[in-house]
Amino acid sequence: MEGCYRFLNRVWRAVSENLDALPEAGSTAPFEEAGRALRRQTHRTIKKVTEDVDGRFHFNTAIAAVMELVNAIYGFEAKAECPATLREALETVVRLLAPFVPHVSEELWSCLGHEGGLEKAGWPAWVEEALAEQEKTIVVQVNGKMRGKVTVPADADEETVRKTALADSNVARFVDGKTLRKVIVVPGRLVNVVVG
Repeated sequence: MEGCYRFLNRVWRAVSENLDALPEAGSTAPFEEAGRALRRQTHRTIKKVTEDVDGRFHFNTAIAAVMELVNAIYGFEAKAECPATLREALETVVRLLAPFVPHVSEELWSCLGHEGGLEKAGWPAWVEEALAEQEKTIVVQVNGKMRGKVTVPADADEETVRKTALADSNVARFVDGKTLRKVIVVPGRLVNVVVG
């Protein structure tokens, strides 16, 4: 019970501490580039919670996903530059928590400037284009041991990923002076460099 209480207090503080920075409820402000990561996390959370609750009944993982979104809101440094993204994230948290803590959620919804209650707002829907990543972080292994991580464009081809991985300074330390036998690229996830 104490953990639940602490989490709900964090949600309450996240809403109340950011009220002054938020645009008016129902406004159609554009989403800012600086808030892309938070927006992606918001829509990823909507998708995860929807799938966990609807059909699978995995309530614990649904709440864990909402907790991750709350952590992302607290860690979001561009609050002043991205008020629309911040509002969307806070409203999403409140709407996703409604089935679990309806009274708290209704109160927070009202604090966010909405009239008519959460039932009128309905369940949030994720936007596929918001889920798209522009960059991916790829793990680089040398002879099966992790030696680095590189960031590449999400649509990078295999050759670009390979070159970026081999150019990483830490990976180069383990490759220099050795014979490069093979470079295995698992798209979007991993590069394994085999040296002898």
